[in-house]
Amino acid sequence: MKAVYRCCCGIDVHKKLIVACLKKGNRQEVREFGTMTSEIKELTGWLKEAGCEMAAMESTGVYWKPLYNLFELMGQEVMVVNAAHMKAVPGRKTDVKDAEWIAELLQHGLLKASFIPSREQRELRELTRYRKSLTEECSRELSRLQKVLEGANVKLASVVGDIQGKSARRLLDRLAAGEPLGREEVLPLLYKTLQPKLDDITSSLESITTPLQRALLRQILDHIDDLNKRVAVLDEMVEQYMAEYAQALDAIDEIPGIARRSAQVILAEIGLDMGRFPSAAHLCSWAGVSPGNHQSAGKRKHGRTNKGNKTLKSMLAQCAKAAGKVKNSYFYAQYQRIAARRGKNRATIAVAHSILTVIWHILKHNVPYHDLGADYYDGFHREHKIKAYLKRLQALGWEPQPPAIPA
Repeated sequence: MKAVYRCCCGIDVHKKLIVACLKKGNRQEVREFGTMTSEIKELTGWLKEAGCEMAAMESTGVYWKPLYNLFELMGQEVMVVNAAHMKAVPGRKTDVKDAEWIAELLQHGLLKASFIPSREQRELRELTRYRKSLTEECSRELSRLQKVLEGANVKLASVVGDIQGKSARRLLDRLAAGEPLGREEVLPLLYKTLQPKLDDITSSLESITTPLQRALLRQILDHIDDLNKRVAVLDEMVEQYMAEYAQALDAIDEIPGIARRSAQVILAEIGLDMGRFPSAAHLCSWAGVSPGNHQSAGKRKHGRTNKGNKTLKSMLAQCAKAAGKVKNSYFYAQYQRIAARRGKNRATIAVAHSILTVIWHILKHNVPYHDLGADYYDGFHREHKIKAYLKRLQALGWEPQPPAIPA
């Protein structure tokens, strides 16, 4: 097999150890390095002195990031490869063998580089993903709050729609302080929309809470406040660092089901440059919202979606569920049409696929969003549908009335 690179290097990365195999023609040299910054710089200097044209390493957890950052800063060409694409022969698993196998595949051009965005976009990803983690933690803390309230026989959540609302929060603060909650004390704490429920709210707050339960309730409420403050700070940071994305954010925000925060997460994951994705189908496959490709003996097997960007896939699924509830839109018609035949989960992924396709075209061709309408599918095979519906009505007992004869 013809060699693509005259000099290349395969790197096996671990938490504390780096094994590098430098390959020049039929000769190879294996060295071990640590993972400290000075040792990675030593590895980079060794590769540049040897004239290494390309280095390759597995995408092992987060351990590849320090190497990639320093290689990028020092001008060393490197690619990160999916570990599933370069598995060695079973029974011959050592660090040295892994590095040699990576170098062998790289030398003959048998490795495909994974998409690694720019350093600015990688940092922006970390920011939005951290905000997502804090938001999820806040949701879990609200579940813990509800668990404590149920243990104290406080049924406020059965009467108030949002237990995190301002009225409910004032009541919980008073409950945690051990203050009385009669009709006279509760009424000033409620907004006008909740005042008609005064009797029910007062009844739901009748409980026997111990000092330990009140102390635990206070800790949970303080934790929720702290999380909300941190999320608000992160929102400001995201707005500041995504100033150059303002036009794209406004364009994507027009799509049904996508809010400002969702658009920020999506753009942080895919970026603005759609040139790295040859087509919308390529982007959808990378995100993990495309049907799987499994065919054998002329038969198509399961169509499960492939593994992709987890953060992007989950956010698109949330947007698809929201878009499926926006009536008089194309996504609503698509969701209802597929959910009736294949189920809600498949309909959600199908709508997510359509949303990402629309985003690709908006960013690629700089065009505004245009909704096809909820009656888009009614234009196909119109006569056939009319005959099918009439046949169904006749099967249910309906008979067409003859036209009236004028006197």
